[in-house]
Amino acid sequence: MTAVSAERDSARQEMPDQLRRDVRLLGEMLGAVLAESGGEELLADVERLRRAVIGARDGTVTGDEITALVESWPLERAKQVARAFTVYFHLANLAEEHQRIRALRERDDADHPPHESLAAAVRQIRENSGENRLRELVEGMEFRPVLTAHPTEARRRAVSTAILRISGQLERLRAAHPGSTAEVEARRHLLEEIDLLWRTSQLRYTKLDPLDEVRTALSAFDETIFEVVPEIYRSLSTAIDPEGTGRRPAQAKPFVRYGSWIGGDRDGNPYVTHEVTRQAITIQSEHVLRALEDACGRIGSTLTAYSNLTPASEDLRDTLATAKAGHPRAMAEITKGSPNEPHRQLLLFATDRLRATRERDADLAYPNPEALLSDLRTVQASLSAAGAHRQANGELQHLIWQVETFGFHLAELEIRQHSEVHTQALQELRAGQKPSEKTEEVLATLRVVAWIQERFGVDACHRYIVSFTRSAADVAAVYELAAHALPAGRTPVLDVIPLFETGADLEAAPRVLDGMRELPDVQRRLNQSGRRLEVMLGYSDSAKDVGPVSATLRLYDAQAHLASWAEANDVKLTLFHGRGGSLGRGGGPANRALLAQAPGSVDGRFKVTEQGEVIFARYGQRAIARRHIEQVGHAVLMASDENVQEGVRGAAEKFRKLADRVADAAYSAYRSLIDTDASPNGSPR
Repeated sequence: MTAVSAERDSARQEMPDQLRRDVRLLGEMLGAVLAESGGEELLADVERLRRAVIGARDGTVTGDEITALVESWPLERAKQVARAFTVYFHLANLAEEHQRIRALRERDDADHPPHESLAAAVRQIRENSGENRLRELVEGMEFRPVLTAHPTEARRRAVSTAILRISGQLERLRAAHPGSTAEVEARRHLLEEIDLLWRTSQLRYTKLDPLDEVRTALSAFDETIFEVVPEIYRSLSTAIDPEGTGRRPAQAKPFVRYGSWIGGDRDGNPYVTHEVTRQAITIQSEHVLRALEDACGRIGSTLTAYSNLTPASEDLRDTLATAKAGHPRAMAEITKGSPNEPHRQLLLFATDRLRATRERDADLAYPNPEALLSDLRTVQASLSAAGAHRQANGELQHLIWQVETFGFHLAELEIRQHSEVHTQALQELRAGQKPSEKTEEVLATLRVVAWIQERFGVDACHRYIVSFTRSAADVAAVYELAAHALPAGRTPVLDVIPLFETGADLEAAPRVLDGMRELPDVQRRLNQSGRRLEVMLGYSDSAKDVGPVSATLRLYDAQAHLASWAEANDVKLTLFHGRGGSLGRGGGPANRALLAQAPGSVDGRFKVTEQGEVIFARYGQRAIARRHIEQVGHAVLMASDENVQEGVRGAAEKFRKLADRVADAAYSAYRSLIDTDASPNGSPR
């Protein structure tokens, strides 16, 4: 037996039985579909190539033999075989996801919480630092994932949703009793879905426009994020107060706040215009309002607490009286269907108001999320006062968490533009020139930000990121442009965020912040926000500049210096990590990277880009999405604990000289590679 075949046999033995069973089942079903669709000859060709590839790994088949096999097929047959393997790998990846979900379920033990879970963090911090410190960390914790577009993503949304349907059907098949009618039907339906995936075009033939990218990313919200987030908060609340969960007020405040660059990031993308930004936030609002409407209606329909057993509070009776006075027809219909059920009545009325908000019916619509929260908390307080504690602190609390997390805008839309664009625009405006088309677009974007804030509130869009920030003047430019775009008193609230991307920019970051601190507009925002400031660090461009190894060390040093600067200047700093999906762009497990950050640089707050190419992988399955958020939440808490920070500080001091030697060697190797002269045909000499 060769070393390669021995290694392969070892890997096969390590594969869990259930995973092997799922891969075999899905592969057999795909084989049946191929035989039905393209005949036994197609299936035979696929099998020949599969065995040849296995032989190549074992050393019994050469690459030339595989090439000859593929070249023997007509083009159409080669396309069919390629599609068959594409579908097979989709199914194999799906089987692996199911194995991950099974492993997560097996490790879910309330008495022994899984590693890197919120419950594990709560237990460890409580033991190490005490109850007061735990409560302090939980109260101040923030996790801000920012969804970004991935225009080169070739997989269609139709393929992604087909895979999700197959996933659900595989789950039903495994849950069915062997030999039952349910198993037969689940198997038939699973074959149907695999057949449809085979017949669905795997690649899109038209380029995604920015609004297509918005809708694609929002499928993750529709499928998982909206439902998973309150489950995370419940998990944290239960970890803090296991005996009182569902009976006493929740112990966890919402700590996840989603952001989005999709439809807002115009740095280098001419297709993202002010009108696209306007439409992007409108599409987001449509999705979240519909989700809130459905959730409120579902809870309201089931909250059939009778007034004799669960009397309404005075506040709830007053709220209902006001509703009847202002909207007698709507309330009469609700009261007729829910007599003597006041809590249900108010929730059903809230559902009608959410529908009116979505449909832009100003007479009935909620003016803002706070008005909806007021109604929901009135119902919650009334239920608690009447002794219905489980109704007050159960599903209704989940809805409150969802409103607090997503508002009426779902995710904060962030604007990003290159500093040079602002510089050129200001040169024109200061010189009194007629603004160019590019300058008009910058001004129109700022006007749209003001419109978004008027319609959806400041939280919907107030962060403006400046790529390649070199000085405080690059930050001041945005505030000056806003003054040109709108008259005094109508300029939007802006938090201008510097983005440091190259090695030199990272080193200069504290100096730039010193200059920012002197700007009147920045001082005003610091006073308004409780001295909160945000700084973005670019991983991809810094890696391109000095190489991935050296960039990692420089990013660590930059974070340490920025944390020291924030402490010295009484600033509550949030570092925004612009990480990509691949390792070369700062990708990898976010929770592990977070635990390795410089001491003091997290302090309960973590913001990071969720790049388009990993959104589906992290949020395609509810169990995996929940695990991802739990792992990051665990890391945010642990990285903010003094004991963990002390360990990181000690390791950094111990290995600093070695890290510098590695970074210097890596930098030299990287520069020698990218500075290599190219031959006339473009390849290195």
